[in-house]
Amino acid sequence: MRANTMDADASGAGLAHRVVVLALDGVYPFELGIPSRVFGAADGRYEVLTCSVDGRPVRTNSDFSVTVENGPEALTTADTVVLPPFDISRISREVPAGVGEALASLRAGTRVVSICTGAFVLAAAGLLDGRPATTHWALAQVFRAWFPQVALDPDVLFVDDGDVLTSAGAASGVDVCLHVVRRDHGTDVANRVARACVVPPWRDGGQAQYIEQPVPDPAANGTSATRQWALENLHEPLTLTDLAAHARMSLRTFARRFNEEVGLSPGRWLIQQRVSRARHLLESTDLAVDDIAGQVGFATGTSLRQHLHAAIGVSPLTYRRTFRGEPAPHH
Repeated sequence: MRANTMDADASGAGLAHRVVVLALDGVYPFELGIPSRVFGAADGRYEVLTCSVDGRPVRTNSDFSVTVENGPEALTTADTVVLPPFDISRISREVPAGVGEALASLRAGTRVVSICTGAFVLAAAGLLDGRPATTHWALAQVFRAWFPQVALDPDVLFVDDGDVLTSAGAASGVDVCLHVVRRDHGTDVANRVARACVVPPWRDGGQAQYIEQPVPDPAANGTSATRQWALENLHEPLTLTDLAAHARMSLRTFARRFNEEVGLSPGRWLIQQRVSRARHLLESTDLAVDDIAGQVGFATGTSLRQHLHAAIGVSPLTYRRTFRGEPAPHH
């Protein structure tokens, strides 16, 4: 049986994890190509196929159609299915013709990923009932009205709910695919993929930074220099007062500008960066958990354990075993 995640050996030897991209009429060409580009840069760890619900060419939202090599039968062999977005004029409360049957053919345990309007299809099919999810911020009001049973969070770039992941518009498809690579194979592999694709391995903040709002005064100082300073000093017990003082702003002005630029509060951003640094150290070093906590600015190992569990649902030692292949301790 095909495994849901393949061996993380850098050579990519073994059976590749199969990603099947389901293209629907009205698909956006850019997002349609994201899975192949991102997963295809992972040194043979993934095999990417594209299919349609009937095996026929698919009309895009541009002035051309695309010919795909596979019909819906490819979905029965998938380890991960990606549903790219389609033109907003085609969103509906109902599942598009043929898609319900196609999704019903998935094997138990198949991971499903949607980009932008793809979440509407998953919601209509009942796959998001009672789950957290996201979609493009501009469609949040419609989505909530049509699918109140879904816990929509329009402020994030993507939501990972285990076997179902949803992402926001356009480039967030890159974010969620990189996240899948990171989840499957660790930070180092995801970073190499990001470099190959010439994209950032992780984007700070959420959709709030992209929602239409007045353009800040160009003469005003931003917070980017302070964010860089904070990253260079994560081992210090930084506070909002420290950050605002570095930026030479009042606490209120700094917090407001930071949230406008990043889409997160300074405190939440700091925790996110510390957890990210801790994950890298867990993967790449043999440092004890308490030592890692000190290096990334958490007061104690207990604090690191709490924040890591809140972020990804596992303990530091479990995370290290997952990405370094260390045997579980004997009791």
